[in-house]
Amino acid sequence: MAGWSRRFDEPITIPPRGPGGRSRTLVTLKDAGDYVTRLPKAEHSAPEWQAAMLALMLAARGGPVMLAHIGMMQAIYCER
Repeated sequence: MAGWSRRFDEPITIPPRGPGGRSRTLVTLKDAGDYVTRLPKAEHSAPEWQAAMLALMLAARGGPVMLAHIGMMQAIYCER
């Protein structure tokens, strides 16, 4: 199965951003792709987010979803 509707084995919870922020849960590759593309440009352009997006695109074409999950987790929790 391929496509952006593929689901992660375990949903990814995004911690709240900033005061009054709310956490988000990413269930599908599309959820994750939408999240990355909506980041501020400076953040979106960072190497860890570009790597995560590449892993998402590969998974959407039939590659391992687990690698996309790992890429997202690394980007989310990367300390700059």
